[in-house]
Amino acid sequence: MISVVLRAKNEAAWIGRCLTALANQRIPNIDVILVDNESTDDTVAIAESFGVTMRYISRDEFSFGRALNIGVEAARHEVVSMLSSHCVPIDELWADYQLAHLGPDGDAGLCGIYGRQEPLPETSAIDRRDLWTTFRDERVRQREDYFFHNANSAIRKSIWNDHPFDEEISGVEDREWGKRMIALNYEILYEPHMRVYHHHGIHQGRDEGRAKRVAEVIDVIRMGT
Repeated sequence: MISVVLRAKNEAAWIGRCLTALANQRIPNIDVILVDNESTDDTVAIAESFGVTMRYISRDEFSFGRALNIGVEAARHEVVSMLSSHCVPIDELWADYQLAHLGPDGDAGLCGIYGRQEPLPETSAIDRRDLWTTFRDERVRQREDYFFHNANSAIRKSIWNDHPFDEEISGVEDREWGKRMIALNYEILYEPHMRVYHHHGIHQGRDEGRAKRVAEVIDVIRMGT
């Protein structure tokens, strides 16, 4: 069994598709927790119709890491997936790969895995380019590279208990967590068969404000401060 943590703010256009894909996984009865950040559309109503566990975070207290920590805390299972509410698992085996790598018969040396993100036909050329060049076809075991991406990832809750996500940084909490785990001699696995659609890509096109914020956090992570 696995738990899935979704972060959401006004994701009514996508949350139903995401939750339908989770309901269609080969692994049954997936434990889904939605952490909502003051949505004003139908996000919460749609999520409740699927019977998910609801948690809430206010705009004032929000950080990406804090929202994830709230969700993981509520998770009932050892294997906990992080999935963006606007990402949609492509097939019914998405959860199987997480359980295979991180479940009871998995590799104890892995702290987490992340999967492939693919564009939709309407995804912009810039975002399609970024997705195709970032997420490759080959499975990779990372022993030094701490790249990790929480739009489509999974971790062990037993590790998270001692090493939660950083709640103070303004984004890139996944990469900061990955760096700490690599320093503790854990390894990260990129699993290309754990696939989701991600319509806007990982850089959100030409959003200069977002790029500046992310770059500043990465600078801090790289410097180790």
